[in-house]
Amino acid sequence: MKKKVIAAVILAMAILTGCGDEQVPSPIATPEPISSNPEQTTPAPSPDVTAEPQATSEPLLSNGLMANGERHPITERKVVDGKMQSYLTGEWKDASVVKRRNMAVMINNIKASLPQYGISAASIIYEAPVEGRITRLMGFFEDYDDLDHIGSVRSARDYYLYEAMAYDSIYCNWGLMRLAVEDLINSDRIDNISEPLEGIKDGAPNSFGRLDRPGYDSVHSGYMFIEGYKKDVGLKKYATEYTDRFEQAFTFTDEGYVATYDSHPDATMIYPGGTQSNSGGYGISNPCFAYNAEDGLYYRTQYNQKHIDEMNNEQLAVSNVVFKICYGEERFPDDPNYDYLAFRVHGTGDAYVFTNGKVIKGTWRRDSDYAPNLFLDENGNEIVFNQGKTWICCIWEDYAKYISYE
Repeated sequence: MKKKVIAAVILAMAILTGCGDEQVPSPIATPEPISSNPEQTTPAPSPDVTAEPQATSEPLLSNGLMANGERHPITERKVVDGKMQSYLTGEWKDASVVKRRNMAVMINNIKASLPQYGISAASIIYEAPVEGRITRLMGFFEDYDDLDHIGSVRSARDYYLYEAMAYDSIYCNWGLMRLAVEDLINSDRIDNISEPLEGIKDGAPNSFGRLDRPGYDSVHSGYMFIEGYKKDVGLKKYATEYTDRFEQAFTFTDEGYVATYDSHPDATMIYPGGTQSNSGGYGISNPCFAYNAEDGLYYRTQYNQKHIDEMNNEQLAVSNVVFKICYGEERFPDDPNYDYLAFRVHGTGDAYVFTNGKVIKGTWRRDSDYAPNLFLDENGNEIVFNQGKTWICCIWEDYAKYISYE
């Protein structure tokens, strides 16, 4: 397959607003169940990138476009037999889980810290470069009652805090880069559960602890414990259900529909940092998302191996992958001792949404601290995501030239 290399060029705001009323063919199709044969095996994506994903017992989905520009997103969430459609995945879950504010947990992703524990339970995973030009993850968790702990947990950076605000999250971290984070995290602008350290005015004494990890540096042994988190949230008297700040996460297809985007290019192997080393953040771990048409999921590899959750020994997989191209810079460009980064996560920029094996090129827009991330197609219409988990890669625009997919 011919590789397509994307150059990052920020689109003007006029593109976002000028074509919003245009009628386009619907990307949403009605799925028709197909009897699955339990003796069949799931075809593996390219063996040099990832091993064969596990077969799914769920019905397969057919392709096809709805006529006359119809769209079938979830428009109103109702409680039915004690369940609601999740704001973070669109899937039916217990109403108490759906209404509960998610927690956004900073998770270590340096190779020496792997594997992570509990990350596969996250509904959304946000990834961005940090100092040393590695990436760090932030998992948005709503289903966490069956978890004991999550980690290993690392320190705060301001652009992660700002992204957590978009989802009305309770932000969870162990440590902080004080110059950029201290004033923000100690303000009333964001609720947080933070390990009590210098720079944190009101720490959470029950949420964090260390686990014995023979052969690992102690910095990779810090975890967040769910029962302690719940206790600290109560002590701080944080709202436990979504507040009026929360608008939406993404727009998802409603039950009974699948977004096919048949008129858009194929993209079944996705590389946020390309396939060669570079200093943009993704060029060190070389992550890849390999699409499996049998279950409609993108399976993640990094550091040339499967990205595994230690909790269940399963490879991480999501329904949607997003590249959010942002302006970035070094905070101290003249001081080689400090490689801290800054990203502009408000405003607008290029975006690439990958779902159902397709790529939709467009833009992202975010108008304020508590406004949602909106992902718009080239006609200015909001892109409808398929139900399931989503992985968002924040990519420094200077290094977007390395992005590739095929």
